[in-house]
Amino acid sequence: MTMLIGVGIGVMVELLLPGHTLAELLLAMLLGTAGALVARLLGEKAGWFEAGDPATFIAAATGAIIVLILYGLLFRRSHFSRH
Repeated sequence: MTMLIGVGIGVMVELLLPGHTLAELLLAMLLGTAGALVARLLGEKAGWFEAGDPATFIAAATGAIIVLILYGLLFRRSHFSRH
C-alpha cells in the first residue's frame, strides 16, 4: 500500500507539471515510492506509529511529497527561458 501511495503521488505531481516526458514520469514514480517507503520505515523504527496505523499513510504521502519537492528544487531545469 505504501508503494502505491508513492507511485500515485509521483504520477500526480508529474502530470501537474508542464512538459513532462515518459522518463520524467517514471523517475517521479520511483522517487515518490522511495520517499514513501523511507518515511514509513523511519516512522516505524522511531516508534511514532505502528504498521497499519492511519499515520503510516500520512507519513508515506508526506515522505513522497518531500522527496519530489527536494528533487525538483535541486535537479529540475526551469521550462522558462530568461532573457
